[in-house]
Amino acid sequence: MARNGERVGEISQPPPQPQPPPPPARASSGGRLRNRADPLLVVCRCYSVLTSLTALLCLAVNVLSAIRSFKNGSDIFDGIFRCYAVVIAFFVALAETEWQFVLKFTKVLEYWVARGMLQIFVAVMTRAFPDYSAKQKDLILLQNIASYMLLACGVVYVISGILCIGCIKRARQQKEMTRDQAVKDLEDLERRREELEQLLVAERV
Repeated sequence: MARNGERVGEISQPPPQPQPPPPPARASSGGRLRNRADPLLVVCRCYSVLTSLTALLCLAVNVLSAIRSFKNGSDIFDGIFRCYAVVIAFFVALAETEWQFVLKFTKVLEYWVARGMLQIFVAVMTRAFPDYSAKQKDLILLQNIASYMLLACGVVYVISGILCIGCIKRARQQKEMTRDQAVKDLEDLERRREELEQLLVAERV
């Protein structure tokens, strides 16, 4: 009888409740969304870097030409002309960064046709008034390289602007900014959910 009572007591005891397993680690959907880079935006950014470097090369060439002109003293007008070219070339390089502070005062440069025409103008200013003396062959070579490179960049900008590539780029850029903001909000929600799940597990224990 004692054995039967022990068995009945053992059977009447409820089995131990298993502890809830920790929540499985979820893959972050924000990381997957961030990896989807728009190929058009990547190409545009690389091209902007190339154009900016070319504009800085024109700036350096015009600085050297201005120094040479002022040193000689016989060509003051060419030196002043080069100073204007330096300022505009710097502005072209700055516009390629697309800072909102810069574009705020120059809305016209948001359009690629206008930006390309400005680049062509700087290229022409860099190539103007060449000095064909034998002592300045290196400077003339730099002038030709910088001016033709920036001229090519400007022509590409003008053609792309006519084909409305700039409008497509701005639309995709806005879409990317909206997506990045949505991904950030989603990551915040997932982080908050994980914190709440950890609190629930701690309370059950």
